[in-house]
Amino acid sequence: MPDRCIFSAESWEAYIKVNTIFAEKTIEALRKVNATMGPDSALPLVWIHDYHLMIAANTIRQKLEEENLRCKIGFFLHIPFPPWDIFRLFPRDDVILQGLLDCDMVGLHINDYCINFIDCCQRRLGCRVDRNAMLVEHGGRTVRVRPLPIGIPFDDFVKLAKETPKILNSGDQKLILGVDRLDYTKGLVHRLRAFERLLEYHPEYKEKVTFLQIAVPSRTDIKEYQDLKEELDQVVGSINGRFTTPNWSPIRYIYGCVSQAELAAFYREASVALVTPLRDGMNLVAKEFVACQIDEPGVLILSPFAGAAGMMHEALTVNPYEMDDSAEIMHRALSMPRDEREVRMLNLRRREQIHNVDYWMKSFLKAMGILIVEDGEEILPDTMTPVTMDDFEEYLSKYVGSTCKLALMLDYDGTLSPIQTHPDLATIPLQTKQVLERLSRNPDVFIAIVSGRSVENVKELVGINDITYAGNHGLEILHPDGTKFVHPMPLAYEDKVSTLLKELQEELCNDGAWVENKGAVLTLHYRDMLASKRPAFIKRAIELMRQNEFNVGQGHCVLEARPPVLWNKGRASIYILRTAFGVDWHERIRIIYAGDDVTDEDAMLALKGMAVSFRVTPSHTTIRTSADKRLPSTDSVATMLNWVERHMGRRKPRIRLNSTSSSTSKQLLSLVGEEGVMSTMSFQGTNPESSDVNSHNKDAGVGYTTSHLNESD
Repeated sequence: MPDRCIFSAESWEAYIKVNTIFAEKTIEALRKVNATMGPDSALPLVWIHDYHLMIAANTIRQKLEEENLRCKIGFFLHIPFPPWDIFRLFPRDDVILQGLLDCDMVGLHINDYCINFIDCCQRRLGCRVDRNAMLVEHGGRTVRVRPLPIGIPFDDFVKLAKETPKILNSGDQKLILGVDRLDYTKGLVHRLRAFERLLEYHPEYKEKVTFLQIAVPSRTDIKEYQDLKEELDQVVGSINGRFTTPNWSPIRYIYGCVSQAELAAFYREASVALVTPLRDGMNLVAKEFVACQIDEPGVLILSPFAGAAGMMHEALTVNPYEMDDSAEIMHRALSMPRDEREVRMLNLRRREQIHNVDYWMKSFLKAMGILIVEDGEEILPDTMTPVTMDDFEEYLSKYVGSTCKLALMLDYDGTLSPIQTHPDLATIPLQTKQVLERLSRNPDVFIAIVSGRSVENVKELVGINDITYAGNHGLEILHPDGTKFVHPMPLAYEDKVSTLLKELQEELCNDGAWVENKGAVLTLHYRDMLASKRPAFIKRAIELMRQNEFNVGQGHCVLEARPPVLWNKGRASIYILRTAFGVDWHERIRIIYAGDDVTDEDAMLALKGMAVSFRVTPSHTTIRTSADKRLPSTDSVATMLNWVERHMGRRKPRIRLNSTSSSTSKQLLSLVGEEGVMSTMSFQGTNPESSDVNSHNKDAGVGYTTSHLNESD
């Protein structure tokens, strides 16, 4: 019901605060449990319930890793999980999804809700998923998603139904029963209007049938609920005023709480239970009614929009929005022969007795791996298969196509090379380097490495000629022919860099922290610092950087002091593409961008809608990204490059032309067609703020002579 959504930043902050409080209390308990655990002890289970605590697992998992604590985290949602087109309305939908994915297993009532959740993870977060096995890959972990329909304490309700004395004196009249919280999702007004039509279309039920609606007060301080109660009162009064006789009122309406014993008696004596919500997670009223049907068998009428409809197949189902149909279903239930009622109710009772609340709890524990799965029970895989080229075939094949050139724009640390404890240890795997070398020789492929390292350093580490290198997040760009672009810097910042470097070294370079001087950019590393010392350290470092008028960037255990220029990986990426392919590059080039940290978000955002972007997210940290897809590791980036090589290798190669002979060029154009021709690269200008791109570059593929951008481009 999107029209009822109200989004408040203040409420969201309160929600985060409450989740953090619960998470911190959970960590306190886990510390005590872990202190008594031996190496062979079973892992403790943290079981989080419902929508109130959907992001608590994020804080719990962070603390687990920081303090080396052990446990399993499970989550169960007691309401429906909405489909993508509804869930995407929420402004923090990605944070909610990542909070749930910090659990080891997410349980929902029915298969449909699981599919909705998996679909949202794929479409919003770009996660790799397995719908058949119900798995989601996130942060280098596999999260299980399982349908676990909740049950009731069946035998307890049977006992209540047997022990509670009769409380209704309805004579020969049949009773239709509705039991609900007073909530707009329950469809109470629709239900009453449908009963009104039953009396209109079947007047023979006058003085023969009574509808008892129990409405339990809910959220009485909220105006929408107050309005609903007022509307319900008016509808009840209207129907009773229209059909009441001296000896009979068609509707008995109880607004208030009813004891469980009284409820069991109502369930037992009802001929029909009307459970017709407009939307409901499971609806246990249907199950409670079935459990208490120990005498004359009644009939259950169930909305398909309740989760219970997925397993209570013997109930009569009706769309609550179709009030004429609802009236006819009530007529069918009231006139159903006893033998049909008996067989339907017998099957319903047998199933609910088996799938009771204890069965649900054991099913959850088995899904978590706490209990051993018994013989004959279905076992779904609990681990995603490694990323293969087929994963990219489905997603990229149509986009890359068979005619356009492809630009690969790749970050280095965390994308091509795994993150290491020290930058000097980050080397590109041999197989990744080899596939990049082969791709660099493909005339249809353009490669640019866009890194936060200095341009000389990243070129030395990659060690491949004939590709473009961008260092310091694009402040320096080295073209294949050796020409170099350096973004102009304010003169005053040469002294400011020295001043800030000295302050950081004197005040903060201890406890494992150190500063890397990249020239225009300073990077403060604190990966080896204790987690408990980091908050104060980060706060002070940011203060020093801002005092010296630097912009602050945050990455994987690093802080970067950047000069305040309107230039980043996004601007640099567009400059590189425009320089290489001309002003209309986006019409003729397919682009794949892959990166792993917040600096890459600038490029992903700048290229949004014009490129396919991948964010490498190997950790559990909640990451809000503009990327189209997420990848779990640098290995999956290598797999993507292998797919590119395979895909491009299936295409007919283009021909590189030297510009020395125009007659030869014209002859080749007539042979292979204009689209198949590329010129050699020659760079004659490096200042992106002074002139326009030469017009002939428009059709020259990756070849160009001069390319300049204005600051506004």
